[in-house]
Amino acid sequence: MTIIRIALPKGRLLNDTATLLEKAGWRLDGYDTALRNYRIKSEKFPDVKIKVFQEKDIPVQVAIGNYDLGICGLDWVEELSSKYSAYAPVILRDLEYGKGALYVAASRAADINTLEDVKAQADTVHIASEYPNLAEKFALELRLKRFGIYPVWGAAEAYPPDRATLALISGTPEAKEFVNGIRPLASVLSYSARLIANRQSWEQKDLSEILGTLENISLAPTPEAETKTSFYPPTIIIRDATAIRLALPDGHQQKHVVNILNKAGVKMTDYPSATGNRRPGSSLEGANITVIRPQDMPLQVANGNFDLAITGHDWVTDHKAAFPSSPVVELADLKYGWVKIVAVVCNDVPAANLYELRELCRKAETPLRVASEYTNLSDKYARDNQLGMYRIIPTWGATEAFLPEDADLLIENTETGGTIARHNLKIIDTLFESTARFIGAGGSRYRPEKQARIRQLIKLFTDAVAKG
Repeated sequence: MTIIRIALPKGRLLNDTATLLEKAGWRLDGYDTALRNYRIKSEKFPDVKIKVFQEKDIPVQVAIGNYDLGICGLDWVEELSSKYSAYAPVILRDLEYGKGALYVAASRAADINTLEDVKAQADTVHIASEYPNLAEKFALELRLKRFGIYPVWGAAEAYPPDRATLALISGTPEAKEFVNGIRPLASVLSYSARLIANRQSWEQKDLSEILGTLENISLAPTPEAETKTSFYPPTIIIRDATAIRLALPDGHQQKHVVNILNKAGVKMTDYPSATGNRRPGSSLEGANITVIRPQDMPLQVANGNFDLAITGHDWVTDHKAAFPSSPVVELADLKYGWVKIVAVVCNDVPAANLYELRELCRKAETPLRVASEYTNLSDKYARDNQLGMYRIIPTWGATEAFLPEDADLLIENTETGGTIARHNLKIIDTLFESTARFIGAGGSRYRPEKQARIRQLIKLFTDAVAKG
């Protein structure tokens, strides 16, 4: 019997996808916003293997043949196809929900109003984006003389105008302006949810029964979320050569950072921001503050885009695994955000520790598949511990979903291990423990006046942490 595998999305497309499949009569169990299990059962298709992934992972999983069918946004299909056209999945149908667009955008504070202004730039045009392949494609099609791409995990709109010339970002159709004073110059791609198929599966497997249930099924149009236009903070950049460029984290870390800042007597304005503002104000004299993803901070500090930042020891370690000579140094342990970085396998794997896993790898006839958000760290771990032939599978979250069908080993972070245990997995090794760190660049990069200001800010943070 031929097994058919289907990849469904988490996140922004989940509700509409669940509604579509309900109308198609699939009768899925547990595919809703309370999702706790990544393996979904269908009453209509009990023999079909259905698994839930982060949307960005789905085109890759379908393209390499781990899944026959998938649902995801056209933006992520094009991001993959623009670089790996030979492996592009087949697009079967526009599902007509999850609509949006990718825009090339610039800051209102910059003297850039059209694409012709971009082409006329004398300096290198830097483009920040979660879509680095599409950003490079755009730059080549525009025939830019000199350009550089900043691949980021998110928050690309935070980088123009002082750290990037442009951002390639997603928004609603017909967006006029974004938060942080970023405005679109041109639309690069309009997208919506697509039903996709692996090319070989499409040619060789009988998918007609499943695809037949989706014919003539559509959703009533849902109101589009408005682009955040309620707040346009002025992009005030302190041009003083001694000004500190400080990166603060977004997401769940913000409450901890605010607590430290409060103890340090620093008053923040619009951090955390209800409107998505990534340029908060503060009572710190001579500081330009930007809110970005913690995952991006080590590389951005190494490249000189920021002087100081707050990120996890895990992300610093991942960065150093790729760039051992990086100037990034940890200046202070901020004593929050504690997690363990662990190696994880399925419960039925006959290995209780690293030594036993190594013995299994020596007997294996196929490469060990290692899935992780920490791609550099995972590569170093497998190499240093002599795990034989291996292949690193980059993921964008929901990594537990990969075992056992799509990976053999995870390198993951955990607080209690509860999520790992709930997915029938076990920890066989602890690589290290991680907390939030204050980071900067070592060496004599700065003039004495700025070094003095940096030391003063470090002391401010360390004294606040010491207060408990």
